[in-house]
Amino acid sequence: MRLDKFLSHQLGISRAIACREIRGGNVTVDDEVVKDSAFKLKPEHQVAYDGTPLAQQHGPRYFMLNKPQGYVCSTDDPDHPTILYFIDEPAAHKLHAAGRLDIDTTGLVLLTDDGQWSHRITSPRHHCSKTYRVTLESPVDESLVSVFADGIQLHNEKDLTKPAILEILGPTDVRLTISEGRYHQVKRMFAAMGNHVEALHRERIGGIELDCQLEEGEYRPLTADEVASIGLPVT
Repeated sequence: MRLDKFLSHQLGISRAIACREIRGGNVTVDDEVVKDSAFKLKPEHQVAYDGTPLAQQHGPRYFMLNKPQGYVCSTDDPDHPTILYFIDEPAAHKLHAAGRLDIDTTGLVLLTDDGQWSHRITSPRHHCSKTYRVTLESPVDESLVSVFADGIQLHNEKDLTKPAILEILGPTDVRLTISEGRYHQVKRMFAAMGNHVEALHRERIGGIELDCQLEEGEYRPLTADEVASIGLPVT
């Protein structure tokens, strides 16, 4: 990869600015100043900008984050802090959320720079399941288990929701697993039943479960088995 392209990707700056920084002597390769923007980097080269090492990427990256309230899942938002605030990784701006959560929803977010992998999570035809812990305003009745399994008619939607698995844990505490991702779907499903979601927490995406060791705002890389599980049926 050309040095200017690498610097642009790593710092999230334009190629023109990257070239200016290189010509200004602010970039070193193996501790030697390089002012040639077209310099070809090799995998073993050690690059630094203004004395700060910049790691070269080797292959796509996959992480899980325990998202707290108050953060959006976009990578750039002028009005709200984004989940990238928590990610201390080279070129973090190149990561994206594979399945977003609302600003007030907590729990599992998967981040990656592998577009094909995230497509298997978000594409409706893959039916990747998501499991949520839901706190409700009013108590729920056991009869809702079969109602959710049959599908629910949402406001302004033509088709019923796909069958969902509802597990009642307490009077106002339930676990819900859905296999599609309509806009604000969980909240709208309960609203259609005359109830209001007070808190929503995502526990699982496909076969990947939120690591119980992660505090809010903490993240870790996915294991090879977790990465490979996406696209496979959940047993």
